[in-house]
Amino acid sequence: MEMNLQKYLSFVKTAECGSFTKAADLLNYSQSSISKMIGDLEKEWKVALLERSVGGVRLTSDGLKLLPYAKNVVAEFEKLQMEIDELNGLQSGLIRIGTFSSVATHWLPNIIKEFQKNYPNIDYELLLGDYTEIETWILEGRVDCGFLRLPTHPELETIFLEQDQLMAILPENHPLAGCEKFPVTVLCDEPFMLLEKGAKAEVSEIFERCGLTPKVHFTTWDDYAIMSMVESGLGISILPQLILKRVPYKIIAKELDIPACRNIGLALRSKKFASLAVKRFLDYLQYR
Repeated sequence: MEMNLQKYLSFVKTAECGSFTKAADLLNYSQSSISKMIGDLEKEWKVALLERSVGGVRLTSDGLKLLPYAKNVVAEFEKLQMEIDELNGLQSGLIRIGTFSSVATHWLPNIIKEFQKNYPNIDYELLLGDYTEIETWILEGRVDCGFLRLPTHPELETIFLEQDQLMAILPENHPLAGCEKFPVTVLCDEPFMLLEKGAKAEVSEIFERCGLTPKVHFTTWDDYAIMSMVESGLGISILPQLILKRVPYKIIAKELDIPACRNIGLALRSKKFASLAVKRFLDYLQYR
């Protein structure tokens, strides 16, 4: 099979160069080897492919008809070889990912589990941070890619993944626990547990948009600390719906009467120049 491919390649390159000598130099063969391989093809196919002359070679009418097919065979083999080389290159490697807690808890385990079925020897480094930190890590090359709230820095390439609704979080015995949608204005009547760190916080943006000033009694970037505080009756809060899956706390989540959400995406400096492992990893984001 491989010998036949070398014959096809010799035919293609000789036709393109118009010379046995040039094709031989290009393919690192002797001129006589190139001539013999094309001669073998002509015997096998029972057609004349090239007209030989002192000035070089040119395609016969039959050669002209068959050349596109030979080119296709060579091109497809090269694609196959590239894919094999890529897969061999994934026998080891490291993917560095910047993430925030809700994605690390609820998405990444499923994504990595599926990815490992095909690429079991890839290792991972997960850095937990806020949006600003993750964005900086990507730009500085500290991580290969990162989960962020969109939009993000204009120099980064992004993949939109999901819209995550923001919910009011109440203790189970709250007077409005039975309401259909929680009034945003009521958030200012009780102690508020603010989930915030760094320059970008969707919770603060909700208050700014509505012209409200909450009574912030506690500020952190730890989602679970917020839930624990709310469960203990120390106040109320707003958290993304994604982090509220399978929580062990006795709390109630309610939609806000003013719709609010965050757009979650994956960002990296360049898909084109990303490592092979990272490029393959992107194909598995659907398993979140």
